[in-house]
Amino acid sequence: MTEAIVFDKDGTLFDFRATWTAWAETMLEELAAGDAELRSAAAEAMGFVPGVGFLPSSVVIAGTSGEVGAALAGATNRTARELEALANRVAEATPQVEVPGLVETLALLAERHLLGLVTNDGEAAARTHLSGVGIAQHFTFVAGYDSGYGAKPAPGPLLAFSKATGTRPERTLMVGDSRHDLAAGRAAGMTTVAVLTGVAVAEDLADLADAVLPDISHLPGWIAART
Repeated sequence: MTEAIVFDKDGTLFDFRATWTAWAETMLEELAAGDAELRSAAAEAMGFVPGVGFLPSSVVIAGTSGEVGAALAGATNRTARELEALANRVAEATPQVEVPGLVETLALLAERHLLGLVTNDGEAAARTHLSGVGIAQHFTFVAGYDSGYGAKPAPGPLLAFSKATGTRPERTLMVGDSRHDLAAGRAAGMTTVAVLTGVAVAEDLADLADAVLPDISHLPGWIAART
């Protein structure tokens, strides 16, 4: 029986490519403006190819804003802390592109399960994004990398969800689009479900996932069949 579900945010609730390409383009404008050399260096540090997208090795895909800031510090004349703040500020203002069936799926799942969100984005940005598409009310717990529980792939924030809600990890699903998400779920003792609305393909995630689904709209049917 599934008591609770913890979701990742980017690439799971929101389409990663559509949302974070816009974020990356804004970051490059903020960092480099008309300086082509600086723009190229910053894009390389982010693992982003303008007009193409993110490289599979990009720190942006599963890293925290702090890690993004540290990566960019070597390519710019700004400090890692300053760049971390910029990354969070731009993220909070970036419009989110919903995955298929987002609003309907979460409303259905929230009727039967406690829902949480654990992201390597900042908590303030996460709450803004959830509120912006009208789904914040479904989540009993929201944690970012800066909430004090650590960041994925460590299990700390997932275990904090279980403690805060009084639910059992072995009866909880962790749903995410990256190996960081699934590794955190495994380490916390949760069932792991991969979705393919990030940049990873099924083969990248299958060894850490109990199931691989196209997107979260398939989750209610999968839970029902499993039960």
